[in-house]
Amino acid sequence: MNARQTQNGRVALALVTVVAAMVGLSFAAVPLYRIFCEVTGYVGTPNLDVAEVPTQVSDRVITVQFDANTNGGLQWKFKPSQRQVTVKLGEPNLAFYTAENLSEKTVTGTATFNVTPYKVGQYFSKIDCFCFTEQTLAPGQEVPMPVEFFVDPEIFNDPNTREVKTITLSYTFFRSGTGTKDAGDDKSAALTKIDTGKI
Repeated sequence: MNARQTQNGRVALALVTVVAAMVGLSFAAVPLYRIFCEVTGYVGTPNLDVAEVPTQVSDRVITVQFDANTNGGLQWKFKPSQRQVTVKLGEPNLAFYTAENLSEKTVTGTATFNVTPYKVGQYFSKIDCFCFTEQTLAPGQEVPMPVEFFVDPEIFNDPNTREVKTITLSYTFFRSGTGTKDAGDDKSAALTKIDTGKI
């Protein structure tokens, strides 16, 4: 093998390595971006890395509104059980959404979420939430979906967020790739778009 062939082989190996690295990064980008958002509260992602609930509860309060949406590919009725609550800062609170499968098939869905205004994401912490796992509903089944959360008292010490009086917690459910079938049909069926139930 001459010097030119050796050089060409090295270039080809380098290109293959670069392509493999780019493919690997493309698969890692979404989970890494999600982790970044969860840690920083970027684009309104609530803080999920809750080491402990604050021991001090403030007398100051803030209003939390609840919003529910359903992607067009999911034939569910999804809505908050309450439109809003007024909570004390630092105090754990429990709120509920309900989801009902309007189709004749068993369907699995997953939820995405955020809070607005986006800048308060780092101060809104979810202790437990239905969004952490896939949700599977049988035909006609309706289930309550709880979310436990608190708002960090530091929100009023931050010059960038101290004027905020209302936070909106918003969920959107999407159909998952699993658990979509009925007893008579193992094939996926096209689902029609339904009312989002947005408040």
